Amino acid sequence: ALETLKMFEKKDSRVKSAAATNLSFLYYLGNELEQATNYADLAVNSDRYNPAALTNKGNTVFANGDCEKAAEFYKEALRNDSLCTEALYNLGLAYKKLNRIDEALDCFLKLHAILPNSAQVLYQLASIYQTMEDPNRAIEWLLQLISVVPTDPHVLSKLGNLYDTEGDKSQAFHYYYESYRYFPSNIEVIEWLGAYYID
Repeated sequence: ALETLKMFEKKDSRVKSAAATNLSFLYYLGNELEQATNYADLAVNSDRYNPAALTNKGNTVFANGDCEKAAEFYKEALRNDSLCTEALYNLGLAYKKLNRIDEALDCFLKLHAILPNSAQVLYQLASIYQTMEDPNRAIEWLLQLISVVPTDPHVLSKLGNLYDTEGDKSQAFHYYYESYRYFPSNIEVIEWLGAYYID
């Protein structure tokens, strides 16, 4: 794939930008950040209005720890294509990392309107409400999430934990037990279940 894409580097700017965008993404997936950054720069320089190139550039900046600058690239990608879901999702993550929770929530709520059954978006919404110390809303989003991925042991144990925090032991037991059924090696879940049976 890399060799094929490199053949397009010498073409006109649109083709070069598309090839460089894909190369950047492949290097990013391979955790080769220097190469990913080089190709992201090439893609953006070839076509400044390519939202995928701007998103990749934001990803490389984010991976290097500059969330503020990454957010700028994601916002620029969204100015060029308001439906670029990757940029919107990553902007939400950047805001979350910067502790700008309200802005992160806004991004994920917009994404939920576009992708109502996205497990990642539902999880992020639950996580944000948990950060905002609103367990009831977090539970609502997690319940939606398990309707999409009913066998995810991590989500089930998270629900168990939230119900336990709220003092609802029977619901907590239900979700911890379901989590244990799908992944019987989680020590925290086993400890909770053991303590529950002792009580």
